[in-house]
Amino acid sequence: MKTSSLLTLALGGLLTTTAAVAQTANGPAGTWQGSLKLPSGDLQTVFTLAGTTAALSGTLSVPQQGLKDMPLTRAVLRADSLYLTLTPLEARFIGRFSPDQQQVSGLWQQGGAEMPLTLTHGAAPAKAALRRPQTPKGPLPYQSQDVSFSNPKAKLSLAGTLTLPKGKGPFPAVVLVSGSGPQDRNESILGHQPFLVLADYLTRQGFAVLRYDDRGTAQSGGTFADATTADFTTDAQAALAYLRTRPDIRPAQVALIGHSEGGLIAWQAASQPGGPNLVVTLAGPGLAGDAVLLRQQQDIGRAQGMDTASLGEMRRVNGALFAELRRQPVSTSTEALTKLLVARVQQLQPQVSSEEAQQGVAQLTGPWMRYFLTTDVATYLQKVKVPVLALNGAKDTQVAAAENLQAIEQGLKSAGNRDVTVRSLPGLNHLFQTADTGAPQEYVGLEETFAPAALEAIGTWLKTHTSGK
Repeated sequence: MKTSSLLTLALGGLLTTTAAVAQTANGPAGTWQGSLKLPSGDLQTVFTLAGTTAALSGTLSVPQQGLKDMPLTRAVLRADSLYLTLTPLEARFIGRFSPDQQQVSGLWQQGGAEMPLTLTHGAAPAKAALRRPQTPKGPLPYQSQDVSFSNPKAKLSLAGTLTLPKGKGPFPAVVLVSGSGPQDRNESILGHQPFLVLADYLTRQGFAVLRYDDRGTAQSGGTFADATTADFTTDAQAALAYLRTRPDIRPAQVALIGHSEGGLIAWQAASQPGGPNLVVTLAGPGLAGDAVLLRQQQDIGRAQGMDTASLGEMRRVNGALFAELRRQPVSTSTEALTKLLVARVQQLQPQVSSEEAQQGVAQLTGPWMRYFLTTDVATYLQKVKVPVLALNGAKDTQVAAAENLQAIEQGLKSAGNRDVTVRSLPGLNHLFQTADTGAPQEYVGLEETFAPAALEAIGTWLKTHTSGK
């Protein structure tokens, strides 16, 4: 797959050619809807824009995945082009208006993928709900409680759901920690609710399970936008501490299961006092953040048909930018870092304008991305002494199974941890669904939410490490 700009591939941005076309007096305020054409079917997107041309704002809704009115980070109308950015999703849309101003045609970019998207002015038609047969349906053979607990370090309250098996207890317990982006307690994505399915399975196996909304998301307090992985780790620590105060929980048998970025959170929590008694990582990183992201971009691009030359150029530019970012002290301001990276882009790709380069590097200078790219997982693995189960899907294109599992195993065992199990599960993707290519575009079309083989692997390991104790 070729694109018109190498910066598009290198920085995950979308660049379009603009022309001097007169803007309408009222600007683009209103509802704009369109569909992303995925291999598995159409995914409806609805943007609602408000304000004037000079001060535009808006929201994104994706009905099929349960996303409703997520505020846009940035909405800009420039000449004949519309720029929409959603930093929490690491996504953006850039499109060009039709002469009658009733359509905007352009590209949607997210997670290394690019897809054509045309938005039409007007109300969005309703879409049928996707089939998700694993979603639990009542009546359920266990208790479910809405709970809240505080994070005293961050001075915020987190909301979640605690499921408890039948009987008096006390029970062994599990805290579920989600991956990157603002996630609700069910880790809802594209109509799937992986954590709801996982919690249901484990509770039926005799475990109490706590899952919670990320800070600043759904019913939890705090602010998500400026938080880093280290901040989210304090939330997980608060969840562990809360469970250990309950008389129906065994305080010495509290596990932490982290998915994707949640795996890094698990390593950080387990390397500190008061951490989990057991750790399960699901597609958790074992390598430094920049290495994980460079490999992710290559795997996703290849799965989507990107040509070898473009893949090579993407790695060349991003590798240089990530290295530059690593060299900078933490005290470097966002403004100074942006200026430095823009200059580096223009050195590597002289054809790219300063404005285009600024748009491209913006996602690299945010607090979360900057922290993630410069974090080395090995630092934490050396301090993890509790039993560990690390699982990856063999077709994962977001966190490559082989190299990350190898790094996890070597890092833990070299530090003296002898209770380490690593497994690559054949045929599964980043969400632990049975997949074809493993590309993110497949997620929405798969009816399976969580492969039974993965559920069984988690449940069996936890039972082995909590029974008879």
